[in-house]
Amino acid sequence: MWVFTRYGFFSIACANGKDGEIDENTVMIRARSREHLENLRERFSDTHIAAAQILSDKGTDYKFRVIIPKAEWALIISQLATEQTWSNFKNEASRFARAKHTSNRYINALHDIWRVMADFQFENQ
Repeated sequence: MWVFTRYGFFSIACANGKDGEIDENTVMIRARSREHLENLRERFSDTHIAAAQILSDKGTDYKFRVIIPKAEWALIISQLATEQTWSNFKNEASRFARAKHTSNRYINALHDIWRVMADFQFENQ
């Protein structure tokens, strides 16, 4: 699952258990930016994610990740949905980035993704 939020972009997948098999009760919240995971940890400081170590591995397609129980992720994603109070996501993400004094690279990427998906829509009509 890919999730674009005002806090950043995340790819969520089931984690592997100690036996190497997929653990359907645990997820990896993966990110291309450490800052995105730090934003999520700050926002959800009262959950397991706040204490989860941010793992870093240059040999994976997503360099940064945290591993938490899937039930905890379900609570986080639910709260992300209920906290929405804006009508334009890209504008809200930009406002959040300005408040955090971060670069516009994520916002620029959101606009690029919007264009790609707009092309997809028009090609499939």
